[in-house]
Amino acid sequence: MNIIMQVFPAFLLVFCRITAFFVVAPIFSSRNFPATIKIGLGFFVSLIVFLNVGFDTKVTADATYILAIMREVFAGLLIGFVAYLFFAVVQTAGGLMDMQMGLAMANIVDPVTGVSAPIMGNFKFMLLILVFLSINGHHYLLAAIMDSYKWLPMDNNLFQVYYGGSVTEFLTRTFADTFLLALQISAPIVVAMFLTDFGLALLARAAPQYNVFVIGLPLKLLIGLALLVLLIPGFGTLFQMIFDRMFQALEHLFTILKARS
Repeated sequence: MNIIMQVFPAFLLVFCRITAFFVVAPIFSSRNFPATIKIGLGFFVSLIVFLNVGFDTKVTADATYILAIMREVFAGLLIGFVAYLFFAVVQTAGGLMDMQMGLAMANIVDPVTGVSAPIMGNFKFMLLILVFLSINGHHYLLAAIMDSYKWLPMDNNLFQVYYGGSVTEFLTRTFADTFLLALQISAPIVVAMFLTDFGLALLARAAPQYNVFVIGLPLKLLIGLALLVLLIPGFGTLFQMIFDRMFQALEHLFTILKARS
């Protein structure tokens, strides 16, 4: 019992970071992922990590222990949030496409997040998950959170890193990069819909007897779906590029945390 009480505080810190990561990390945070499996996976991953790094740091359950728990929870949430930003790229791009194609009013419930999502965004998100699982991306995510202790040990100064502002700057830049990726992904259809609107505007001026509103909705939908069919074969390469950017961002984050800790 004495041995358990000595190692339990350190194990709890590891468990807090791992489970906080699973709360927001893509795939693992899905509503379709049973909570029992999340807790069990978090426990066994925490046990593996603790057996590797838990005995290297002496953790005392004193008055600062609560701050240590909060620090580990923030670390797990930060790593998972950075990974999830790149998964939100396709939903943002799909929202921009739906707005131009006329499908913005036909939002559906996303089974992964449980919130209303655009049709094209949900379709691309499902393709993204399939490609991510096919390249064993979930294994790389688990390896990233397990290797985070090499960059950010349990006796870190994470609050001082937050206070320095480097993490805020990194998150702002990463958010801007992901939004730019979403604009680039949706650019072909958005530009095509803009040219279609321009052509319909010329038609309305040249032939006012045509009802442009009745003609425009099905025309834009047909053109958008035709372009989508042409773009689908390139989604695999595009998604792998997104994953490369995601892991580069995680590596950059670990570099910032290690340099400041």
